[in-house]
Amino acid sequence: MAAQFGRRLRRGATTTAVAAAAVAALSASQAPGITHATTGDSQGASDVTPPPGTPVTGNSPYYTDLPPLNTPGKPGTSVDLPATGTAEAGIPATVLAAYKQAEQTIAASDPGCHVPWQLLAAIGKVESGQARGGKVDADGTTFSPILGPVLNGVGFANISDTDNGAFDGDSTHDRAVGPMQFIPSTWATWGQDANGDGRKDPNNIYDAALAAGRYLCAGDRDLGVTSHLDRAILGYNHSQEYLRTVLSWFEYYKRGTHEVPDGAGVLPDTSGPDSFPAGAETLPSPSPTPPGTPGTTPPPAKPGGGTKPTTPPTTPPTTPPPTTTPPSPIARIERAGAAELTAMAGRDFAEKATVRVKNAAGRTVAKQPVRFEIVGDTDARFAGGKTSTVAATGADGTVAAPVIKAGEKTGTFTVRASVVGRTLPPVSFTGTVVPRAADAIRRTSHEVRTAAPGAEFAQAVELKATYKGSAAEGVPVTATLIKSAEDPTANDKGPYFKDAEDKPVRTLTDLTTRADGLLTLPKIFADGQTGTFLLRLTTAGGGTVTIELKVVAPETPTTPPATPPATPSTPASPAA
Repeated sequence: MAAQFGRRLRRGATTTAVAAAAVAALSASQAPGITHATTGDSQGASDVTPPPGTPVTGNSPYYTDLPPLNTPGKPGTSVDLPATGTAEAGIPATVLAAYKQAEQTIAASDPGCHVPWQLLAAIGKVESGQARGGKVDADGTTFSPILGPVLNGVGFANISDTDNGAFDGDSTHDRAVGPMQFIPSTWATWGQDANGDGRKDPNNIYDAALAAGRYLCAGDRDLGVTSHLDRAILGYNHSQEYLRTVLSWFEYYKRGTHEVPDGAGVLPDTSGPDSFPAGAETLPSPSPTPPGTPGTTPPPAKPGGGTKPTTPPTTPPTTPPPTTTPPSPIARIERAGAAELTAMAGRDFAEKATVRVKNAAGRTVAKQPVRFEIVGDTDARFAGGKTSTVAATGADGTVAAPVIKAGEKTGTFTVRASVVGRTLPPVSFTGTVVPRAADAIRRTSHEVRTAAPGAEFAQAVELKATYKGSAAEGVPVTATLIKSAEDPTANDKGPYFKDAEDKPVRTLTDLTTRADGLLTLPKIFADGQTGTFLLRLTTAGGGTVTIELKVVAPETPTTPPATPPATPSTPASPAA
């Protein structure tokens, strides 16, 4: 093992001086410095004022081991080292994957923050020893809860319970929880569900790493700027010593790291009389030892409002971590569904891009985050207008991308699926957006439309277009007054529409159905011709309907024959 600066050191001037010496030593060994985003100047931690508010950890204790002086990489390198590299540079596989996933997720949603995964690794190192050397399950959850001391004001900050003991098991006071040591009140604000299991779990390294990254980026910070970086770290723990310790590990990890199996990470040294293995505790009984109990010694004060006990905790783990065999590394991602996806403009894709993740032994891998990205020159999007999203594989190792909605721009695009935190060839799917169409169009009323020569058809013609039985919105429709059922060319006589200049036209091509699939035709007029005429409507997609229009001359009233006037009767002659 490479030389270290000894066991976990006391807080105060001693550790501050050694941490500063470590940064200087790393620089002397040609390790990269903290580079200012604009000037390029290399410098150590700056003395800046911590941001206001309660720190993420409640100023709980942390590991103060420092990185070795012989840094893991060569000057200027940034590539990962092989598994045979310096032991302290090895980060457990699942923990490392969580840090890298958090960096990628934040880069997609907040690209101006520039949070590097090595910074998350540095904080994870001092807060939990990389989740106690990688003692996490395949989903990234610690085998037993990681808890800091009770923040009851006795040697530590006094923070009353904020979560009813839900995360820390203490319904009286809060305790820092998980791989990144969030106090429950801070987790309530910044907690994340990064592994897609529907829970925001501070004991899950994926959730905790993303939450830490989100917090570090708060307030539009650009972590490439030294002052922003320093204030972000101090917001985690209000201590200049803490800042210098984190920066020393940040510099060290930037020199190079390598992946080691889960459970095989290097644990911080807790053998000294002043050691407090923050993060080595399991969930205790609800009632902590009250102050003044015989046999206890009040711990010395610590910078930032807390203290560090002089003896290690005596509470044994309630459940010993199970002995597990590290899983085989992820070997490939493969298609588990159709390679081609097709949808009409404005509609949801019925098919989903589905993949399967397998390890080197050929077994499927559950709960593995997979990133889906839409690449191409269309406006197809996931929900919320997103072009990128992350989802975790299920028990069978498969995961489907969320539903994709086609935009109005037709053409092809690619859905690319890749395993988060692993460098593996991605899987691609071809998506195609076709124009809007309707496979059927019908009249909403079968009443015969009639008009007199030279008059207007009084009743409007309304139709409804559908596609596979559903209303077809925005579908182009062509209306033509045709010569006959056998000759679909435009007629040169009979009913007609009017254009913008009130001139007769017998073909309309700029008609479009409404959201409900309905279409109401413009007014139709009759010329001097009488008879039965045909109006045919066709849609993109093949829907067709033909309607009869009748032009009937009004009936001429019949004049009844004149009745001749009555002839007066001749009175009979009187009888003789």
